Amino acid sequence: MENNMTDDNKLVETQDFASQSAPDSQTEDTQTPEETSEEPIEETVESADEEENGVEGQPVPFEEDVVPAARTDEAVEEERELSEGAVAEPVPEGETADATTNPQSEISNPQSVAPTVESVIEAILFATDEPLTDSRLASIVETSAKQVRESVDSLNAKYEANNNAFRIEQIAGGYQMLTLNLYNSWLKKMLRARSDNKLSPAALETLAIIAYKQPIIRADIEAVRGVAGGEVIRSLMYKGLVKIIGRAEILGHPMLYGTTKKFLEVFGLNSLKDLPKAEELKNPDRG
Repeated sequence: MENNMTDDNKLVETQDFASQSAPDSQTEDTQTPEETSEEPIEETVESADEEENGVEGQPVPFEEDVVPAARTDEAVEEERELSEGAVAEPVPEGETADATTNPQSEISNPQSVAPTVESVIEAILFATDEPLTDSRLASIVETSAKQVRESVDSLNAKYEANNNAFRIEQIAGGYQMLTLNLYNSWLKKMLRARSDNKLSPAALETLAIIAYKQPIIRADIEAVRGVAGGEVIRSLMYKGLVKIIGRAEILGHPMLYGTTKKFLEVFGLNSLKDLPKAEELKNPDRG
């Protein structure tokens, strides 16, 4: 009988354990559908990643293993143009380029007018600091001496019509751009004469004698002035206004003196023929 009671107690305990474990089993059953519902989502995400990275089932390479696709020549050319800057678009014939859309056109080509022989001669004479002969200008511009003279005349006509303060003058056998005498009073206020260009009265007298009497020997210069002129002559030679041009065919063969090209430039003369005539000169002492 005791054995029967023991079996009954075991049966009751088994039923109680079963009743207690039932909610847990139900909870596991309710969670199972959620777990099964998450598995398709993960598979869907994985399948999408596989479609982006390659064919399903193939391993996705690392970044360092990925080889970029070969670029075409057109793509390389476009990158080069972008790196160098915007390329100006061609302007149709008959239309002018807008400065706002293509500012580089004005920088590279500020003047659309091609230089002419006349404008080139003007630029050369504007830049030079010494007279240039027509043959020298012709060789630089690669034209004829006749065309050079015609261009100079045309430029002077334009300067006069525009009331410019300068002209192209013939100086020392060449052409040079000079200001008009009308503006000397203002130019003197700006310019400062160098000390080596200043001539004393004795130097001016000696220079005048040489200019009018050349070629002349030193004894004749001193005879006109009445005083020794060796130091003055050396000073004029140092300034480049006087030079030795030969020797006289007399006893002792003394040196002959004459004026230089710089003398013509300094005094604004084209040749010695442009020196004032003796009768045109007026003695300042006699009023």
